[in-house]
Amino acid sequence: MGSSKSSVFILVLHLLAGALSESLIQLNNNGYEGIVIAIDPNVPEDETLIQQIKDMVTQASPYLFEATEKRFYFKSVAILIPENWKTKPEYVKPKLETYKNADILVAEPNSPGNDGPYTEQWGNCGEKGERIYFTPDFVAGKKLPQYGPQGRTFVHEWAHLRWGVFNEYNTDQKFYLSNRRIKPVICSAGITGQTARPLCQGGSCVAKPCKRDRVTGLYEKGCEFIPGRDQTEKASIMFSQSIGSVVEFCTKKNHNKEAPNQQNQKCNLRSTWEVIQGSEDFKKTAPMTAEPPKPTFSLLQIGQRVVCLVLDKSGSMVADDRLNRLNQAGKLFLLQTVEQGSWVGMVTFDRAAYVKSQLIQINSGTERDMLTRSLPMVASGGTSICSGLRSAFTVIKKKYPTDGSEIVLLTDGEDNTISTCLNDVKRSGAIIHTVALGPSAAKELEELSKMTGGLQTYASDQAQNNGLIDAFGALSSGNKAVSQRSIQLESKGLTLQNSQWMNGTVIVDSTVGKDTLFLITWTTAPPQILLWDPSGKKQDGFVVDKQTKMAYLQIPGIAKVGTWKYSLQASSQTLTLTVTSRASSATLPPVTVTSKMNKDTGKFPHPMVVYAKIRQGDLPVLRAKVTALIESVNGKTVTLELLDNGAGADATKNDGIYSRYFTTYDTNGRYSVKVWALGGVNTASQRVIPQQSGVMYIPGWIENGEVKWNPPRPEINEDDLQGNQVYFSRTASGGSFVASEVPQAPIPDLFPPCKITDLKAKIQGDNLINLTWTAPGDDYDHGRADKYIIGISTDILDLRDKFNDSLQVNTTDLIPKEANSEEVFVFKPENIPFTNGTDLFIAIQAVDKVNLKSEISNIAQVSLFIPPETPSETPPETPCPAITVNSTIPGIHVFKIVWKWLGELHIYQ
Repeated sequence: MGSSKSSVFILVLHLLAGALSESLIQLNNNGYEGIVIAIDPNVPEDETLIQQIKDMVTQASPYLFEATEKRFYFKSVAILIPENWKTKPEYVKPKLETYKNADILVAEPNSPGNDGPYTEQWGNCGEKGERIYFTPDFVAGKKLPQYGPQGRTFVHEWAHLRWGVFNEYNTDQKFYLSNRRIKPVICSAGITGQTARPLCQGGSCVAKPCKRDRVTGLYEKGCEFIPGRDQTEKASIMFSQSIGSVVEFCTKKNHNKEAPNQQNQKCNLRSTWEVIQGSEDFKKTAPMTAEPPKPTFSLLQIGQRVVCLVLDKSGSMVADDRLNRLNQAGKLFLLQTVEQGSWVGMVTFDRAAYVKSQLIQINSGTERDMLTRSLPMVASGGTSICSGLRSAFTVIKKKYPTDGSEIVLLTDGEDNTISTCLNDVKRSGAIIHTVALGPSAAKELEELSKMTGGLQTYASDQAQNNGLIDAFGALSSGNKAVSQRSIQLESKGLTLQNSQWMNGTVIVDSTVGKDTLFLITWTTAPPQILLWDPSGKKQDGFVVDKQTKMAYLQIPGIAKVGTWKYSLQASSQTLTLTVTSRASSATLPPVTVTSKMNKDTGKFPHPMVVYAKIRQGDLPVLRAKVTALIESVNGKTVTLELLDNGAGADATKNDGIYSRYFTTYDTNGRYSVKVWALGGVNTASQRVIPQQSGVMYIPGWIENGEVKWNPPRPEINEDDLQGNQVYFSRTASGGSFVASEVPQAPIPDLFPPCKITDLKAKIQGDNLINLTWTAPGDDYDHGRADKYIIGISTDILDLRDKFNDSLQVNTTDLIPKEANSEEVFVFKPENIPFTNGTDLFIAIQAVDKVNLKSEISNIAQVSLFIPPETPSETPPETPCPAITVNSTIPGIHVFKIVWKWLGELHIYQ
């Protein structure tokens, strides 16, 4: 018996190794298994797309194998097929695979022609990405000239996703100065090509020479580096995998450390191969001696949602009104959250399990009301979680296989027998969402959600925080179209005294309004409830349930767009307000907010990171006000403003992903996470997504000495740049995490300032250097640092590796600002040669009041460029003739060019 339990826990530990993300990917004997590629439900049905996905992965596997020195290949892939596509005998039901945990999504582009593959990367260097995005046209091979073969591109994106490396090109700055020379941002430096400026009209382009800016010394805007079609250089895949000769990642030996690209900025000048070598994947594998097998594929089709509630009714549920709060949250789930057409069953448990309802398909309000009457009303007895789970499996099996079904497990009690049913859970193929209620819920509870890919949440006994309702409100299906999902607009609570009022507003924006529900709960007696729609009309008709202590109002049709006002009056009790809705139209994507922590466990003194992703469809929503509420098991709540500023915990500015470090631990145990987002006058959905972690769009190729331009990228108009103004309010659960090794109060200050990641430098006036960056804090990105140390050097590696020995700038007058403020500092280099052509490298370190130091910042570069004297007479303009080529030496082209003064065309060989 002991041996069996031991093997189960080894299995669980193996499954939890990837707990940083929801991915099911496992590395097994050099092969990646469990990869999920999902086809978005909005993609028109096309069976050839499935074969094209297979072809892409099959082509990618040997390329990955050779690029990683025979270490990795793609072993097995599941393709998730939309529910609205025709069923086929070879399509089987998914187990744990869902749209929520898909690693790659094939979806229509957010604007016509915008087919660039990219990977969402929320974290920093070496941290796994979230998801790869491809379009059907890309997968079909319709974008080969611009992005290269699909299989090679998949490997480029896989490196972003799996190993957390970044691009080695830069769409915002394509050239830089080094030792008076203009160099393209490439890696490795052995890539050959030429510079030219495209002049495009009517979909076709001609090459014009690049002009040098007399102030910066760089080329004017619009100049491109055009790679040669025929190359011999083997690196690097993260610069351009579409170059035929490129089959390797940049290494320490050939990495271009000076190039101002994301890889250098975020990875401290390390090459992509060095980052990959530091990954867990690399550390636990050795090169293979034989060729790997071809990938295998399984075709999975989403079916109807099947979910069983497994609810604790043990004696401890009497405490702190837990059973009644369970009824309130359960009714919200059954009346609103679970989607039409779903199959729902219910089991309760104490020392034994009791089937309260077999699976019922929800087709109307009748079934919803029937299920709400099955919620437990009496609590007694002990706690046997495994009894409840096994009973749920039986309920589901009477109608459907348990594969891919869902179980919502709520408990407040301890149970040291969970290990006895872990094998049953694993074999079931069911997804288990866990809700830990109160401070004593079983410590092993999270293992069930982690090993099955379910959501883990925690709700305290503080009713005003509305945690239990938020947890159940987060359980909408991850597989249904977004237009069918329940969206939480508001979640608030307050304890009132002496006939006080709880007043507020809720924004119903144009993207939602269907099935809008206002839900009020109380702890003692029904409050006075007043609600007005945006026209000022008072809303009546609340259904009052005195036994469950709740009232709700379902708005018929589509709720009016605008600001709804409410006023609730009560004495000596706690009230909560929850508002949910659905998309107003299947064709207008709603604004959605999803939230998560970077890890499921936090170990003091390591910080956690809270993220919130705000989208309208797949467009990022910018400039929203986003707040995270993090509540500990002690009931203490910390409020954090999340930022999308590209500094501190935030990886990329203006990408609609808002982030912040969490450092204010106060105890060990569970913490719940809730995010509140408000869109106002400055908020917009942005059609132009900032530079993503994706492949480079190749503007053209040099073929036989001539520039062969690719079709220009779709033009961006002013409306796209401004975006659509969005007014909205949303709340979302960010799940929960468990903290450990937190010392008793007073908690020591062991958190340094965070690394500065956005340092920029430029020449200003009389050889002055202007520095800008975002201020770090005393504790990562909170508070205020005590001082800065600025180091400069003419050698970039010396500055990185020997920062303490570098020449330090006098910063006596530089007083750090509050975290996340913009810092500006201007200085004149002293005690170091700074003449025409000098390249100077600069880095910053922040220090807090207890002398804890941040990591060294990204390294910024300035090059002193003194323009030549302007000629007294301007030569007459001469039109640019066609380029002629004399091939006198194999591999070398001699160009004869005539252009007007200041026009330049460079060949890089």
